[in-house]
Amino acid sequence: MARLPVVSGDEFVSAMRRIGYTLDHIRGSHMILVHSSRSRLSVPRHKELGRGLLRRLLRDAGVSRDEFARLVN
Repeated sequence: MARLPVVSGDEFVSAMRRIGYTLDHIRGSHMILVHSSRSRLSVPRHKELGRGLLRRLLRDAGVSRDEFARLVN
């Protein structure tokens, strides 16, 4: 299993766009992503997403660590 890379909120959104998520709207410091068949994600606009938050977002999106590592690179 791949280690989770350190990413910002914007980098996370960019990776999720590659698998079909779209930016629905931004409210305050959070970006809301939607997908036609997956759950909605609320991503904070931080310089670095914490490991726990990143794991939760990936679990909610149904994306494995390995798949996410490929999407980021």
